[in-house]
Formats: sequence, structure tokens, C-alpha cells
Amino acid sequence: MSYKSLADCIQDLERIGQVKRISRLVDPNLEMADIHLENFARKGPVLFFENIKGSPFPAVSNLYGTIERTEFIFRKTIPKVKQVMSVKGDPGAAFKSPFQFAQVPFTALKALPKKSRFKPPILFGKTTIDQLPMIKSWPDDGGAFITLPQVFSMPPGSKNIMESNIGMYRIQLNGNDYELNKEVGLHYQIHRGIGIHHTMYNESSEKFKVSIFIGGPPSHTFAAIMPLPEGLSEMTFAGMLNDRRFRYYWKDGFLLSSDADFVITGFIKKDVLKKEGPFGDHIGYYSLAHDFPVMEVVDVYHRKDAIWHFTVVGRPPQEDSSFGHLIHLLAGGILESEFPGIRDVHAVDEAGVHPLLLAIGSERYMPFERVGRSNIAERPEEILTQAQHLLGNGQTTLAKYLMIIDGSPYPDLKANDVGIYFQHLLERIDWRRDLHFITNTTIDTLDYSGDDWNMGSKVIWACAGSPKRTLGNTIPTSLTLPEGFGKPLVSMPGILLLQGPKFTIETAKTDIDSLAQKLPTELQKTHPLIIVVDDSQFVAEEEANFLWVVFTRSNPAIDIYGVDSFTKNKHWGCRGSLIIDARIKSHHAPELTRH
Repeated sequence: MSYKSLADCIQDLERIGQVKRISRLVDPNLEMADIHLENFARKGPVLFFENIKGSPFPAVSNLYGTIERTEFIFRKTIPKVKQVMSVKGDPGAAFKSPFQFAQVPFTALKALPKKSRFKPPILFGKTTIDQLPMIKSWPDDGGAFITLPQVFSMPPGSKNIMESNIGMYRIQLNGNDYELNKEVGLHYQIHRGIGIHHTMYNESSEKFKVSIFIGGPPSHTFAAIMPLPEGLSEMTFAGMLNDRRFRYYWKDGFLLSSDADFVITGFIKKDVLKKEGPFGDHIGYYSLAHDFPVMEVVDVYHRKDAIWHFTVVGRPPQEDSSFGHLIHLLAGGILESEFPGIRDVHAVDEAGVHPLLLAIGSERYMPFERVGRSNIAERPEEILTQAQHLLGNGQTTLAKYLMIIDGSPYPDLKANDVGIYFQHLLERIDWRRDLHFITNTTIDTLDYSGDDWNMGSKVIWACAGSPKRTLGNTIPTSLTLPEGFGKPLVSMPGILLLQGPKFTIETAKTDIDSLAQKLPTELQKTHPLIIVVDDSQFVAEEEANFLWVVFTRSNPAIDIYGVDSFTKNKHWGCRGSLIIDARIKSHHAPELTRH
């Protein structure tokens, strides 16, 4: 089914009982976020807030609150879009199966953006920033934010919309030093398309025009975050996913989305930066205030009966987790063509997505080295080049911990089966050989585990071969711990959690060294991975807690230690258990809490 507007989609969902209307007056300062979070946690319906304090406009959230509802919204177009994505990733597929892919060219052509000839719905009226629903999600947020924006930009001098970029970069509407109704803040993360345009405008005398779309058909919002293959624009993708072309209109030199609910137009100020943030972000911590570009607001347009579309992000899973599911559903087929030899990749949502990437590759090029009963290569070779490819291309470049397994002899192994994946890896990995660090590098802007903003390290864990050890599920009676350490618990087979003393920079290395000296050989044979945390009980309670704490609170080059460690030819390894210090550090951003 195609939707002409956000309201169309809401009516479709209301027809099947998936919408709850809230008619009482609600406060956009924290209350709406509280209602949303409680509703999402119990897999509740779409929320339609009809009466918002300080704004004449209603708002909707939790549209993508369940995987089932997300798939329902795009139920008619998912198969067609999957075919197009497959052909984009592997053009030869159409020649191999011409009948199967016969409709692909028509699907893409019918989805090309379309210029509106007459006055579009978005030009119904104008408003001001302070009349929008000023939704603040977390107590220490710097102000109200747009959490589902579609930010449109083009290169200098271009009117060719196929050269445009539409990305989801959060927008701060008020607070800090922003002049209300005249300025808003834009947060660009690294590796984003708008950053390329910004660089081009810095070298140009032309003003950097930007349009921010809010709402519209749901496919428009999703297109802003979808990683697309070369040559496929966000507008075309949105048209395919909605089975209705993306309508646009030029007004006073700005491009408007004809079917959006709101469009904010303006100029990015040249050589002007202001503090943006803090903002409660999707890793589960605040991203702190930093200097980011400022947009001078020109106009704020809205359609008749406009609906403000928002979400609340925080420690995953949250509503935006459905985006990851849909991305994998639509783009999973192009993985092999994008990353030869890689058959499966899983960006772990519970770990904040970017901090932990699990991959399954294949050893194909050295058959004469394969040994053993299972015909398995006993050391990583080709999968190391596959891992480097993942770290050098697209969204996977943001991975901090990249784990990769040779899956050739294990066709049933899946990257999203996290417990089994870790067990397979820990049975086989050789800490003397299989760790590969990248130090003093850029990491995800939202990750504060590094020792400076946007700076930290990455590590590849690569394993191949047959099992080297049997993992333990119990704690040996011979375990004695140094002062300050206690409450040992097994999180997963082969992984021991230890509650450590409060972290300080001055004592961190001494703490871990004293622990390494105490770990008995018997324990290290069955528990190759030791994690030091602040609260072992909390981390052991759920797999999600383990993934979140360990991989958001550690910087590989600094926080990875090992028993009997060594450096040879600048390669670091250890002969005993690996130790990760996942305690909260003084430079970490604050954890999100409601009150």
C-alpha cells in the first residue's frame, strides 16, 4: 500500500487497532518521552498525542515500535525493494535469473522523484520554531530536539536532485546559545554525506542551503537512515519503498518535500559553530555538548492538519531498533557483493550498534593449508582482509570491536545468535595471535569510551579452526582474588565477571596486574575471557546487560589486558586469559536515567 502522507499511514494502522489516541494535555518537557518509553517497553501501539502544551500541532510516536508493525507498513513493497537492492549489489544477478528480476527496472524507473506542478500540501501554512512540539526526552538534554529529521542538502551550484543527500542528523531547536526562532543546531556525525557538501560550500562563495523535512510518508523517514548502494538516491529509494514517487517543489531557492508535514528551510552559517547538546543518545549515555554547525532559519512550512513525528532514543532496544531489522531485511542480499567472502554481519543493537560488530567470513584461498578432521584452516588468513574491508567501507567503519569467524565449515552458524557466536569464538581464539589493534583512530562521535572526543581505538578478534579448549560454566574453588575484587559470576560459557574496585586512572593498571597474577591456571584453561565491571550481578542478569556494559565502557587499546602478555614486532598478545576493564571511567559520558 502506498501512503500519500503520514496521516494516511496512521489511518491504516488505526483500522487494525494499532493506534492509541491521547486526548488529555501532555507536556513535551519529559512527560511525552516518559509515556513513549513506557509504551514501547510493553510493545504498545502507535501513540497519537492530540493536545500538546505550547503547540497547536499533534504528534505521533512509536510508529516503528515493533518489527511486526514496521513490516506491516511496508508489506506491499518489501519484496520488490529487496530485488532492486540485490541487483544494485550484484548486477549480474539479473542476467542469471532474468525472469525473477524482470520487474526490477520498472520498479526503479517508476520511483524516480517527481516535481510537483501545482502548489503542494506543504505550502498550506507557515509557523515558527517555538510553535512546534518542543519535545525534550531526557532531564539533562540541552533543549528540545527533532529526533526523526530528514536533512536535505545539495552540492554548490547544483539543481540536479539526483546529486542530493538526505540524512538523519539530529536538530536542536532551542536552548544553549541558539536564538529562538532564528537558529537551530545540526549535529553531523563523521562519515556522513552532508559533511562532504559542507566542505564544498566552505570552498565556495555560495550560501549553503538546507531543508529539514519532518513527517511525510514513512518511507521518507526510513530513507534518511538507509545505507544505499552507489547510484541509488534516497528519494528514489523512498519512492520504491512507498510505491509512490517522492514529490518535491522549489520555493525561494529551497527544495521542499511536497508531502512532508513540516519543512524548515535555512542556511548553514559559514565559520559559525555553537554548542549543541547534551542529548540522551542511542548508546544509552548522553552525548555531551560540543561545537557543531548552526542553521539560520528562513521559513517553517506545514501542511494542513500537520502531525509532528518523533521518537525517543536511549539505551537499546528502542523504537529505532526496527530500522536495523528493516535494513538487514532489505539489504542483506547485497552483503556478499559489497564484502566478498562475508556471508553474515550483525551490528549488535544491545551494545549500541556501532561498538560491537559480529561477522562470519570464509577462508577460501589456501586449501593446501587446511588440516584436521574437519578440513578447517587452523589460523585466520583471508578473514583478516575481510575484516579490514568491513572497517573501510560505509557504516561498518564505525565498529569498535569487530569479531570475525571463519564460517566455511559451519553453514548453520549465525552472527545474530550472539551466545552461540561467542561460544564458538572463545573455543577457538588464540590470544597470542588473533588480536589486531588499530590505535589513535577516529571512532563513533557518540562513543565516549576513548580518551578524547571522537578518538579511541578499534580491535579485530579473528578466529578459525577447530576448538582449542572446553569452556567452563562454573567457578573453580581454587580462585582467590586480590583485595577490592569479588562477586565472581559466569556470564556465558568461558566468560567470568568480576566486580572490581572503583576505577581511577592512577590505580587502573595496578588493579588489573594484581588480578592477572592471581588468576589460577586451572581457571584460564576454561575461562579465556575475564571482564572487570562495577556491578557483576547487573551484568550477569541479562545478555543485553553484558553486551551493553562491556562494549560501551571499554576502549580496546587501553582497557584490554592479558595474563602473561607480550609484544613482538609491535604485535600484542597474551598467553593466558584476556582481561577487559569495563568499569565506568571518569571521562565517560553520564548514563541515561529518567529522573
